[in-house]
Amino acid sequence: MSDQEPSHGRGPLLLVISRRRSFTRHVLSRSDIDTILLRPESSSVEVPDGQDPFVLRTDAPPAVEAARFREWTEDRGLAFPRYFCNPDEAVQSLVHRFAAAAGLPHLSPEQVRLTTDKIAMKELFAAAGLPAARFRPVATAGEVKEFGDQCGWPLIVKPAVSGSSMNIWKVDTDELAEIDLAMGERTERQWIAEEYIRGTEYQLCALVHRGEVQDAFIAVNPAPLLETLSGAMNADITLAASEPGPLDGRAVAQRIGDALDFRDGYLHAEFFIREDGSFVMGEMAARLGGAELPAGHGLARGFDMLAAVADVYVGRRPNLAYTRDRAVGELLLPARRGFVSHISDLAELKALPGVVSGEITAAVGDYLDPPRASNASSGYVHVEGENSRIVRDRMADVLSAFRLEVVDLPN
Repeated sequence: MSDQEPSHGRGPLLLVISRRRSFTRHVLSRSDIDTILLRPESSSVEVPDGQDPFVLRTDAPPAVEAARFREWTEDRGLAFPRYFCNPDEAVQSLVHRFAAAAGLPHLSPEQVRLTTDKIAMKELFAAAGLPAARFRPVATAGEVKEFGDQCGWPLIVKPAVSGSSMNIWKVDTDELAEIDLAMGERTERQWIAEEYIRGTEYQLCALVHRGEVQDAFIAVNPAPLLETLSGAMNADITLAASEPGPLDGRAVAQRIGDALDFRDGYLHAEFFIREDGSFVMGEMAARLGGAELPAGHGLARGFDMLAAVADVYVGRRPNLAYTRDRAVGELLLPARRGFVSHISDLAELKALPGVVSGEITAAVGDYLDPPRASNASSGYVHVEGENSRIVRDRMADVLSAFRLEVVDLPN
């Protein structure tokens, strides 16, 4: 980003369409930001109504696409963007190469590597002086076994590059044959075996302006993300400002930002507090936190978090004037394979204690086929309470009341 604060008017922004729908809607609603949408042709994300995005070809050289984009903006009488924002993990490398060719702010190839490759992340954490789980790159079940015998069982086995907990497995010695088969079916990927951390998982989000962390927000996961793949409560709860936190999130985020040489934008990380109270990093990314996590931070503190995020991406210092002190969590509602024959409506859920907002994304007649991923859901609700314990209990009540009925396709 530019080191100069915008002195007037608008900040033309190129925004990659992503599943962070509320953020996309917010940016498009801003009268002080002229927004152009970018959609990689490989993306399955819906284009917002009435919008005409630039479609980025994935097999064309970045310089060719950058020249075509400049012509595209000129043909439409649009000001060429000064700023760039990509909330989508899956296309980091593609879109930042394009942004570089177009002369827009971007992550360098090294920054992309450090924030998308789980092996490279260990380098980043070491450079930042932060502890991380023990690990080893692996290609066969034999190598997994060697590491497990050395490190201890169970292990986590996952692709070095992946998101939303996809293709991640908790493995014990009797599951090595299954893992060997899974790795063999995906030979194009590099795999990593990692120490299994027993403890509580947390999310850490930070807003960065001119290299300085403006503030950080910590959310606790009622169950580790990996366990949500087996049916555990899939949620994160932003701690109340007055609630004791597990660590100094702002200091940890600043260490990560410094090691990454990150100037402006949103940092997201996951960490664990072990059963003995010690701290260990999990993973990190240079993009918005998943799903509606940023909105939960804003609801907890009583400020416009989405506006603050947009501001740092157009080079402005965010307005962090907080008006609330409460915990707010995002609860993802379960999804199951089949045709939806009944699903609770949002009004029904909002009548429950603590539910302040949400969205039901499935409807009667829809066919659901949720992937084995931490972002699989039929909607979400935000739930508030005095502290994270109260929010967790209220989320359990929501899950008890929520009804989703599905049927198979008739023969």
